[in-house]
Amino acid sequence: MREPAWWRDAVFYQVYVRSFADSDGDGVGDLEGIHSRLGYLELLGVDALWLTPFYRSPMADHGYDIADPRDVDPMFGTLGDFDVLLTEAHKRNIKVTVDVVPNHTSNQHAWFKSAMAAAPGSPERDRYIFRDGVGPKGEDPPNNWISAFGGPAWTRVPDGQWYLHLFAPQQPDLNWANPEVAADLERTLRFWLERGVDGFRIDVAHGMAKPPGLPDMDPRADPLGPSHYYDPRWDHDSVHEIHQMIRKVLDEFPDAMAVGEVWVTDEERLSRYLRPDELHLAFNFRLVLTHFDADAMRTAIERSLAVPARTGAPATWTLGNHDVWRQVSRYGGGASGVRRARAMALVELALPGAVYLYNGEELGLANVSLSPSDMADPRAKTSGAEFGRDVSRVPLPWEGGLPPFGFSRNPRTWLPMPASWAGLTVEKQIEDADSTLSLYRAAIELRKTHPAFSGDELEWYGAPAGCFAFRRRGGGLVCALNTSASPIALPPGEVLLSSSPLVEGKLPADSAAWLV
Repeated sequence: MREPAWWRDAVFYQVYVRSFADSDGDGVGDLEGIHSRLGYLELLGVDALWLTPFYRSPMADHGYDIADPRDVDPMFGTLGDFDVLLTEAHKRNIKVTVDVVPNHTSNQHAWFKSAMAAAPGSPERDRYIFRDGVGPKGEDPPNNWISAFGGPAWTRVPDGQWYLHLFAPQQPDLNWANPEVAADLERTLRFWLERGVDGFRIDVAHGMAKPPGLPDMDPRADPLGPSHYYDPRWDHDSVHEIHQMIRKVLDEFPDAMAVGEVWVTDEERLSRYLRPDELHLAFNFRLVLTHFDADAMRTAIERSLAVPARTGAPATWTLGNHDVWRQVSRYGGGASGVRRARAMALVELALPGAVYLYNGEELGLANVSLSPSDMADPRAKTSGAEFGRDVSRVPLPWEGGLPPFGFSRNPRTWLPMPASWAGLTVEKQIEDADSTLSLYRAAIELRKTHPAFSGDELEWYGAPAGCFAFRRRGGGLVCALNTSASPIALPPGEVLLSSSPLVEGKLPADSAAWLV
């Protein structure tokens, strides 16, 4: 019998390339920086990396505005640097997956430059979504769509037409009704697969396809996330044809996989992305969207497991990424935020399926307070600083007592690092048995080696108010979470690991534990 696919229960680690490690002293992370820290990733115990875009880009959206998806931006290195990183990661049994961005390109992409130089109705413009405006002189946008970054999703060009951009104006949406667009993505997928990458994270995987006629959206729809109001910008049925094309390519490469960024919360519609001829995995954001409450978390877990029950695909779990607040800050900040984030790490790593960690969460990092002048995020500039994502993208602290903490030899890093991180560096935490880094290392090691971590179904214990406990059928691991204000008695069993020291044998508030 064939071994189960490697990605079904892998621990993935998201490397936000700009913020991981800088090798050349320009204050921005790069591929050689990642290569230099592979020993740390091996020590942490992760199975695979997800690298954010490192392709040629003018960096209007930090690399998600791609000018050439088949080359490395000089800011991050060269194709040779990527090949070395890939080879060395594989030597350490670490898989490497990379981002692809099929919804849009940069406005500096050769295609868009050609479109701007061409006339309305030309083949060059047909690769994107250009439309005439409405009103007597076409002075109004073609419809009322809103950009996810705020403001209209349309920009007018000098000849009077408008082009669609669901994100920043520098990120024009591609026209997936044009077969050239699919052919170009296929070339990109093959380019990286033939170099040896192990899979892809597909950005905005519920986007790409647009409904005929581009009907208006309900103005009450949330531009920044899923909504129950009518929103034709996302999750159109024809998007599945695109994923079927992607899967045909991936199936030619044994063990390659794709995970989709699918901001769809309805279980039935999310399940469609996980049919046997589409995505292998789909990001599940329910834990990200749930506050620190045992009942709410249990509901989120049960609803998340309904999708694997429908499809046979494994669940995915994540608590953070480069687009959301860090867990410590989401859970209240300060010491209580740290305790809660540690507890949720054990809950997440106890669950069946694949887990995605975001670089720096294993250090217990919180958001960094940044001034508006420090922020580079285009969403902050259009929607206000409170929506800015840079607060969770500040470079990682490696060693030493002052910024830039070994991230770079340049004290001017692309986002400023707080001096208060001196006690949170990898150097400070790695030998401290009580540190958050040591907790993650122990948890990942147990997850990979202990026989209790088997079985895809959960059974739930009765628990006091503000608490839950589940057991994995098969291996028998028990995970208990206490979100109440008082210590609680644990279920029977031997404690393998706890996020906080037990108090007279009881699990303290804001804590979790594993038992067998």
